[in-house]
Amino acid sequence: MSQSFDITLPDGSHKSVPQGATPLDIARQIGERLANDAIVARVNGSLWDLTRPLETDAEVEILTPRNPETLEVYRHSTAHLLAAAVLELFPGTQLGIGPPTETGFFYDFQRSEPFTPEDLQRIEERMREIQARNLPYERILTRKDEGLQKYKDLWMKCQLIQEKAGDVFTEYTLGPGFIDFCRGPHVPNTSKLKAFKLLSVAGAYWKGDEKQPQLQRIHGTAFFSPKELAEYLERLEEARKRDHRKLGQELDLFSIQELAGPGLIFFHPKGGIVRRTIEDWMREQYLQRGYSLVYTPHVMRRDLWKTSGHANFYSENMFTPMELDDAEYQLKPMNCPGHILIYRDRQRSYRDLPIRLGELGTVYRYERSGTMHGLLRVRGFTQDDAHIFCTPDQIEGEVVSCLEFAIDVLKTFGFSSYEAELSTWDKGASGKYDGAPELWQLAENALARAVETVGLQAKVMADEAAFYGPKIDVKLVDALGRKWQLSTVQFDFTLPRRFELEYIGEDGHKHQPLMVHRALYGSVERFFGILLEHYAGAFPVWLAPVQAVVLPITDKQLDYARQVHERLVQAGIRATLDDRKEKVNLKIREAQLQKVPFMLVAGGREAESGSVAVRHRKLGDQGAKPLDEVIASIRQRIDSRTVADD
Repeated sequence: MSQSFDITLPDGSHKSVPQGATPLDIARQIGERLANDAIVARVNGSLWDLTRPLETDAEVEILTPRNPETLEVYRHSTAHLLAAAVLELFPGTQLGIGPPTETGFFYDFQRSEPFTPEDLQRIEERMREIQARNLPYERILTRKDEGLQKYKDLWMKCQLIQEKAGDVFTEYTLGPGFIDFCRGPHVPNTSKLKAFKLLSVAGAYWKGDEKQPQLQRIHGTAFFSPKELAEYLERLEEARKRDHRKLGQELDLFSIQELAGPGLIFFHPKGGIVRRTIEDWMREQYLQRGYSLVYTPHVMRRDLWKTSGHANFYSENMFTPMELDDAEYQLKPMNCPGHILIYRDRQRSYRDLPIRLGELGTVYRYERSGTMHGLLRVRGFTQDDAHIFCTPDQIEGEVVSCLEFAIDVLKTFGFSSYEAELSTWDKGASGKYDGAPELWQLAENALARAVETVGLQAKVMADEAAFYGPKIDVKLVDALGRKWQLSTVQFDFTLPRRFELEYIGEDGHKHQPLMVHRALYGSVERFFGILLEHYAGAFPVWLAPVQAVVLPITDKQLDYARQVHERLVQAGIRATLDDRKEKVNLKIREAQLQKVPFMLVAGGREAESGSVAVRHRKLGDQGAKPLDEVIASIRQRIDSRTVADD
């Protein structure tokens, strides 16, 4: 008698299936429509190929495109389709890795010739040919020694098998000409892959290590339907238009100078105005919310970083120390040790706490050359950094205040959608975290309660904490629906211990304060770049580097235009006067391209009536209005920090 398995379905019902049955067989029993829609299965909590035979009694769930985890499987299978197409077109190419990503997939290849845009087109066409063959993704079990012999001429695969494979590992075929070491799972066959697009090719080091060989990484994306793919490509095109590097050059905001080095930002005059406005707002908020402004050096003795633990836990992100007369010195990667030294400079009482020290301090972190990206990932950047020293009974309230401050930042700069993540440790399994288990539990509980208090929904990110404590990250969602990491609030019980910080308690005894690290912009440079892309360069009036430009129609109105310009400047409006001997339509067009919010045209009638013809960068001509009214309207937008562009 053949053996049968008892299968429990998500609704609690049971099915008995014979040995050798697959999740796809179960899907067909439930309904042909479910079988047609199925992408992968969940068997006893693990993702499972639809065509893989069941091995025991199990809880089985058939997953379709309605389940979010299926898109990752779908994209992983599309990455294999890409690799199969490359091998058919370019025999002898070596395969690296081909994982799914948040927005698509990529595959790394090694070949002597670079892939060209024409090659990408050919590869995509071949992918469609292979897809039409309705080839199965077949799972094969292989002994490790046999696999190493099979892949002996493929050095990357051998490395992966040595590092990741057990005594028996899985491979997946795609037709007779393609087989790859892979954990899976995959879609059952290529007919499931309905919509995909290759996007670009770029260099990538093997395992992200610049000492390893450089490979060619082909990026692509895939969706369940052509409509979803088309919508994504439209968003991608809009994102290209909004690229902060392109806008930064067009609007003359910032640059990266080759002579100075990569990852170092030069803010031009107009960019400097925007940056100053961002920073001034934060400094005002510091003072209003009970923070004290401090300034700390850019370089300090390396011994300080040994005491803080950064020299051990964070060394790969720090620049090489420099030898000076008395010791080794280190460019600071963080501001916290400097703030700790200020706290430690004198004895503190419980009556002094909480002490909130804030600084817009520039830090320096080593980033590999291939990872830097405009303003978003740099080697030198300024953090709106603050450190709060408090008693245990104050800690939760301080974290709540930090989260409320973070939400106010988002709303002030025009972001209405955001989410949070709570990063926890690995219970000490790896040894990469500092601190006792009971302290980690205390900290994680406090952060979780604070998130609940302010009404945020926080996703728990296991094993993503800082080495010195758990943290809350707040992510904003921009105008294109993209998520950006912004604010961070971190609990720290480690550095106060390392630096032997104390305060005199109400009982007259010495106690160790708790500490909160808090950055709300995260990095001023990165926040600048996010704002630039969110607003497509058209900053709200209060942030715009030039808020109004005065345009005389002819030289006869030049004196009046100068008077208008002077009135605007006296009112605290950032205004310029375009007195070039050019046609006014050309001046308007150039001001529009520079995304100036208001263009104030001064002609003969305006000069006689003390008015200006107002043109808004989005709404167009607004007609002639009295100058006093125009100044009051612009001033109101600045003072209220209006973000709506109307």
